Amino acid sequence: MRWLVLSIALLWIQPALSQGVYSENWSPVCRLGTQSGAGCDAVRNREILDAGQPPWHAIGRINFASRDQRSHCTGVLVSDRLVLTAAHCLYNTPRQRWIPPSSIRFAAGYQRGSAAAVSDVVGYRLHPDQGKDGAFDDRSDLDWAVLELSEPIGQQVGYLPLANAEDASAFVAGYPGVRPHILSRTETCPPRLYQGGILLATCPVMMGDSGAPLLVETPAGLQVAAILSGVAATPEGVTALFLSTELFDLGPQ
Repeated sequence: MRWLVLSIALLWIQPALSQGVYSENWSPVCRLGTQSGAGCDAVRNREILDAGQPPWHAIGRINFASRDQRSHCTGVLVSDRLVLTAAHCLYNTPRQRWIPPSSIRFAAGYQRGSAAAVSDVVGYRLHPDQGKDGAFDDRSDLDWAVLELSEPIGQQVGYLPLANAEDASAFVAGYPGVRPHILSRTETCPPRLYQGGILLATCPVMMGDSGAPLLVETPAGLQVAAILSGVAATPEGVTALFLSTELFDLGPQ
């Protein structure tokens, strides 16, 4: 029964997120903005981080604004110029088109209106099957993106390496919709492999956290194991869907 619930949840998880709005399916999790239900308590109770300090300032907000849409997601620096996030963050659903790189900004170490460093985006990389004919493909394993920044701000604020494997001590750090100007982290969210680089975990995350890193603690420091793609309300709580970094095309390293 548990896996049946998850399978049903995965059918609507991506369309709901890509639209950038809550449907009634989201109400068990919590609603965005001031009208939030009890389901948001776990999100609000997340530990607040000092985004201006290492290693947290390698994480930041991906911001987009236009006449008909203003939105944000979370991203993480993994090199001087590369930021990992979710592909649906880059799709303008009202206009049914991909957001041009020139309209996107990455604010590393963002906290309460200020940032440790800010850069424009000169381009982004998607899965080869993503974005064909200009449309968003909601298949779960295609929901990743790599932003290329105009400035090598990773040299200034640092970046986080990729993890070799998932770990039981994994947690998420991001900018949830109910606290969009504060970086916060969840408690431990042990991931489990679902299929083909897709991981699932019970974790208090929501819209705004999309693209947030699933971090593992290693003797060498924090490392990025996966990126948050979507969430679903299940009897066990908020089930988060993550894409392992092994799915991302980072180009020549």
